Amino acid sequence: MRDDLDLPVPVPDEVRRVVSLVPSLTEAVAMSAPGLLVGATDWCTHPADLDVVRIRGTKNPDLDAIGALAPDLVLANEEENRPADLAALRAAGIAVWVTRVRGLDEAFTALERMLVLGCRLPAPPWLAACRAAWAGLPAAPPRRAIVPVWRRPWMVAGRDTFAADVLTRFGLTNVFVRHAERWPKVSLDELRAAEPDVVVLPDEPYRFTAEDGPEAFPGLPVALVDGRHLTWYGPSLAAAPAVLAGQLAAAGRFDG
Repeated sequence: MRDDLDLPVPVPDEVRRVVSLVPSLTEAVAMSAPGLLVGATDWCTHPADLDVVRIRGTKNPDLDAIGALAPDLVLANEEENRPADLAALRAAGIAVWVTRVRGLDEAFTALERMLVLGCRLPAPPWLAACRAAWAGLPAAPPRRAIVPVWRRPWMVAGRDTFAADVLTRFGLTNVFVRHAERWPKVSLDELRAAEPDVVVLPDEPYRFTAEDGPEAFPGLPVALVDGRHLTWYGPSLAAAPAVLAGQLAAAGRFDG
């Protein structure tokens, strides 16, 4: 088998023990075959009743703890996880499946390949429900948007990002879609000078709220959105169109 990076993965004929290093992928496996998961990161918050060994974070996984779990397969993502950590797992004889997700259609493909080819599972019903939820969304008037994901310093979604592709389904064009970097640091003056029609502020990875973020963009409509539905690629994609449509429609000015 080859993963999304076209790297060979020695997947056993039967996969019984899986460790996930990505919250989205953890939820995907838990909703498909919960008995497979034996380990996940501290950031893996869904499903809420997930009861597995925690192996620290996506950027600093406890490699010894992962090895002790004797997984048949470790699930990772080329953006979320560090190549050095994945290389160390492979060197220890552990099979590692790496996903690559830069857009919505790619997410559907990556999830199906990971579950069917990597985890040896049938395609789950929830994946079909996710595809159906995004099919035929009503056309929306075009608007220019900026998508800050951090402050101090300010960082935004740039080119080739999943979040930006999701927003295009609602008529939003990312102002920084042609930036040389995928997650550029941009000054607040530059953000304001971009003159977006709307500022999209998710609650992760930075937790923007009505009291923290909108005040930086006086006079501009601001949409506070659920970061999980904007940036996670997994079962949450089934509800994401309705959730995001409502939150984007509720964009308003927070001028105090």
